Amino acid sequence: LNAAPERAPRQRVRFLPNPAPRGGGAVELVAASVPVLADHPLVRGPRFRKLKIGAGHRLDVKASGVFVLGIGHGNKLLSDLYNCHLTKVYTVGGLFGKATDDFSDTGNLIEKTTFDHITREKLERILAVIQGTNQKALLMYSNIDMKTQEAYELAVKGLLRPMGKSPPIITAIRCLQFALPEFQLEIHCLHETQQYLRKVVHEIGLELKSSAVCTQVRRTRDGVFTVDDALPRTQWNLQSIQEAIRNCQLKVETELEKTLA
Repeated sequence: LNAAPERAPRQRVRFLPNPAPRGGGAVELVAASVPVLADHPLVRGPRFRKLKIGAGHRLDVKASGVFVLGIGHGNKLLSDLYNCHLTKVYTVGGLFGKATDDFSDTGNLIEKTTFDHITREKLERILAVIQGTNQKALLMYSNIDMKTQEAYELAVKGLLRPMGKSPPIITAIRCLQFALPEFQLEIHCLHETQQYLRKVVHEIGLELKSSAVCTQVRRTRDGVFTVDDALPRTQWNLQSIQEAIRNCQLKVETELEKTLA
């Protein structure tokens, strides 16, 4: 940042002595615009000595995907976005036939089970039950009378969400791929952790009279931010970061105005 082109120094009006037109050694004061010396790099020193960076909804070491950071004044926006309780979307991979101590495929193996009896139809029935149960929890923690016009308008706009502390809530879940023993889910959720999502995969295996481990947890959306907004490691440079901030500003302002208004 300090090596980037600097903005022009501020200007200040000063009255400077100037030879009078009539001559004779007389001088007069003339208004002139001069740069503020306090803005000069030799006086001010480096413009940036430290930079505060804050983390949004965190990802654990076994998860990947969209991870939002706030830089400078963006840290306050992170807090505002957190108070919006926006939905996050994950792609979660699973593998039927075994169980581990931490619900992931890299954990210590506990047992192996059969899975030939599992079909996509059976899996989708379990997913429908999970979504229905969580829908009831969403309504309960939203603290809104569902018979009111306000509740109807919030539901239509997709703004029906708990605006306070609540346990993890899955707002939508569907099967993306199914090829025994592997399957892939798309999960929309609130107030979750990645370990909670791995446990959901484990419980799905139990409900299907088998077992399952999680092979992948990838966040594809965090509120207004999607994978398209994310910068891969090869683009972690000043120009790409500045451009990403500019591209996201309008989306963030619009979401905050819509939700917190």
